[in-house]
Amino acid sequence: MGWYGRVVRWVEQHPFVLDATGTAAFAFFVAVTATDLAGSDRGPATVLWSLATVVPLAWRRVRPVHSAVAVYAVALAHLLAGFPLLLPADAAVLVALYSVTVYGPRWAHRTAIASTMLGCLLLATVVGLADAPETLGFLALLPVTVFLGSLAVAVWAFGLTRRYRRLTVETLRDRARRLEVERDQQARIATAAERARIAREMHDIVAHSLSIVVAQADGGRYAAEQDPAAATRALGVISETGRAALADMRRLLGVLRDDPQVAGAAPGGTAALALPPGDVPALSAGSREATGHATASGAPLAPQPDDADLEGLVAQAKDTGARVSLVRVGTPRRLPPGAGLTLHRVAQEALSNVRKHAGPDPRVTVVVRWEADAVVLEVSDDGRGASAGGTTPGYGLVGMRERATMFGGSVTAGPRPGGGWRVRFTMPLPGASLAAAHQSEQAEHTETQEPA
Repeated sequence: MGWYGRVVRWVEQHPFVLDATGTAAFAFFVAVTATDLAGSDRGPATVLWSLATVVPLAWRRVRPVHSAVAVYAVALAHLLAGFPLLLPADAAVLVALYSVTVYGPRWAHRTAIASTMLGCLLLATVVGLADAPETLGFLALLPVTVFLGSLAVAVWAFGLTRRYRRLTVETLRDRARRLEVERDQQARIATAAERARIAREMHDIVAHSLSIVVAQADGGRYAAEQDPAAATRALGVISETGRAALADMRRLLGVLRDDPQVAGAAPGGTAALALPPGDVPALSAGSREATGHATASGAPLAPQPDDADLEGLVAQAKDTGARVSLVRVGTPRRLPPGAGLTLHRVAQEALSNVRKHAGPDPRVTVVVRWEADAVVLEVSDDGRGASAGGTTPGYGLVGMRERATMFGGSVTAGPRPGGGWRVRFTMPLPGASLAAAHQSEQAEHTETQEPA
């Protein structure tokens, strides 16, 4: 902002200081040049009436109505007191008319212009009815009265133009402020939503991976003395699970880094995360084949998991020694990436809860049922989760419900008949409601075409 802009802003913030200074200068000029139009000698009364007319202009913007009332009252008083027209003091009437038109309420400027026109007629009447020889007479003063009335109308019209411009500027400023507030609120909402999403993803990755690592570590420790081969397999599973979890975490957190040396551009214009060499341990050949892509530095890249990766999830659970079976019912449909990821994460979290709460050697069944308008996922076990779990839901169940809500689904979890625990996730299929609506429209169209 330049010096002119700073001056304008200071004037807008301190209007009384500027108006008081201008009024003081005008009052000094009036005190020196005060003249009565009737031709009487300039005396103390003329100067006092002139100053009384001018002084209220100091409040013309901070108190426009009060200032205008004071100026008009003093002008009427000196007119009735025998001082018909004081120059240049009576120019304050036009200044007050302009100020109350620009800064005052609507009723105030309408009253002001009516009062000004009435004052012009009263001036001609008072001067015309006076019998003093020094008066100008009614007919002689009528052109002057018409000129003053025309001048007042011109000032009022100019004030209206400025008033509408001021209101437009204030409206635009208020709109800009509201848009800034709305933009900041949207940014905060988006930030909170992104933090919640990252928290859910981190919880799913960490809880699932650590549950496998803990289970394998405990099993390997007990099997180390009697079955070294089983302990070796357990260590391999721990290594693979830890590397996969670390890669998932780096892919998830990579979007938060702004370092241009870390984030590169993948083919096709898609941003890719380039991790420095040595930051991630090298994956095995099988893991590299599973990821399918890698950056130039060797860090694996892979798309987000979806419902098609449930077999791998079940196979990973079997590698830990759990008895898990996967059952698919119905004809699978292609899900959008977000919906498929939600289905995968819910199954992942449910299996993690089985490992943590179901007890030793539970039997787990994962059922994916494709219905006409929804997909249903059930993860049930025959363990002791119902008796070991608390009444307060953990972050995993809360995260599953949040994910389901995003796609209009629902999650229920609780004991099942005969013992054990069951998690049921229901999600409507995208486009199912549109297809149902289309079928109903076709049915209505067919009914309308039937003969009466």
